[in-house]
Amino acid sequence: MIMIHDPQRNDQTPSGQGERVAKALARAGVASRRDVEKLIEEGRVALNGEVLTSPAVNVRPDDILTVDGEVVDAAEPTRLFRYHKPIDLLTTHKDPQGRPTVFDALPPGLPRLISIGRLDINSEGLLLLTNDGELARALEQPSSGVVRVYRARARGRVTQADLDKLADGVTVDGVRYGPLEAKIDKAKDGPSGANVWITVTIAEGKNREVRKVLKSVGLEVGRLIRMSYGTFALGSLPVGQIEEVGPRVIREQLVEYIAPENLPTGDRPSFKAPKAPPGAHAVHDGTGRRGGSARPAAEPKPKPAYKEGWARPKVEIKAPAVKRRRAPRPGEEVAPAVPLAPRRRSARITRETPVSYK
Repeated sequence: MIMIHDPQRNDQTPSGQGERVAKALARAGVASRRDVEKLIEEGRVALNGEVLTSPAVNVRPDDILTVDGEVVDAAEPTRLFRYHKPIDLLTTHKDPQGRPTVFDALPPGLPRLISIGRLDINSEGLLLLTNDGELARALEQPSSGVVRVYRARARGRVTQADLDKLADGVTVDGVRYGPLEAKIDKAKDGPSGANVWITVTIAEGKNREVRKVLKSVGLEVGRLIRMSYGTFALGSLPVGQIEEVGPRVIREQLVEYIAPENLPTGDRPSFKAPKAPPGAHAVHDGTGRRGGSARPAAEPKPKPAYKEGWARPKVEIKAPAVKRRRAPRPGEEVAPAVPLAPRRRSARITRETPVSYK
């Protein structure tokens, strides 16, 4: 039986009456609550075969939920992944124009994942993915104060004093952006203009926030790399690679954002990502080439011909070259030869040599 819930009340329902459909789908990793409501408005969610028209519905454990005709499995413990997003990928599950997405590029064997925040098609770096929509919603909200750190390469001239003014927040095109910390890392003037690398720290994550705020001080961002999201860093993760965060780390770092019944157990992650191709590298220090590229693999160093404890190989000693004396020219005096000292011979003991034992 479908139970209608008062939309003005919170998500806490009496025991046995289940939970709101938006919360159930968010916990199952389908989408955030806000996105689930959009799915319901589009008629893509059904409960026990009946298409829902309102999110004000409770779901019980024995009910069958489907999204786009596919059955939604019961929520599993929270899982979290670090992904090094390259450029030219959209952070969405489906694109009307058929462009490639992050989720198209993921390797097989993963659960249904959603992103925590987004990176636009021209941005790269750390993207957190999870199967827990409630966790994603909690970490995305500005009220959580989760810090994001970016490195931006921009064209234009700016002083540190100009960037320090952003610490009070700024309004761009009628949108108010909160405090932003920006520090110049490297600036270079060239014949084609000035380029500058800047480290930017924000705690809101509004749509294209870094690009728009830096543009307000005369900088055009050409490359944007997310270095960290909260306590999770990009580190040396190669471009296009994904790595699961261990259950113990999740319990230690995110316990305040996850319901106790959803906390994972154990210490080791269950997903092992395929090895990165030879030559793949992490582009995150502002000095490498554009994301998605790979440096040629370095030639392997020759291995030593011996190991510790082994006998060292014999070294071939070449005899020194003999210096030849040239023939004297006509009329040239020849220096007299210097006689060599007689060789000293050591005494040899033979049977005929008397030996004294006194």
